[in-house]
Amino acid sequence: MSQEEAGLFAADVRRRGGVVVFTNGVFDLVHPGHVRYLAEARELGDVLIVAVNSDRSVRMNKGPDRPINDERERAELLCALACVDAVTIFDEDTPHAVITRIQPDVLVKGADWKDDEIVGRDIVEARGGTVVRLTMTEGFSSSRLIERVRRS
Repeated sequence: MSQEEAGLFAADVRRRGGVVVFTNGVFDLVHPGHVRYLAEARELGDVLIVAVNSDRSVRMNKGPDRPINDERERAELLCALACVDAVTIFDEDTPHAVITRIQPDVLVKGADWKDDEIVGRDIVEARGGTVVRLTMTEGFSSSRLIERVRRS
């Protein structure tokens, strides 16, 4: 859905007393680590909204050879997961604008992010929300998968 639609969806969930959970990422090659992370994030509220980096944004953050799958394909795969309620795509270098639009109650990032580096923390905490850092499953990484395939 568009960012505007995601914002309206989140507002409706909150209006009905629900808790909106948000996370973002590239999700280039979806693997069990992603699925476990998203399922755990979803348990923190009533709906999970995922913002996916646009192809341009991925190239800025990961380099010219990424992404492997385009933004629409990555969004479609995430939408197919039972734990994901909505997906939107953001084109900015950070998710600050989409977090501002959605106004989540819970912002989830991987534990590999330092507290002071989590974009959107200010927005969520200003509303009384929480930021949760989840431990990532060891041994899974899209970048490692891509490297392994390239070496083969």
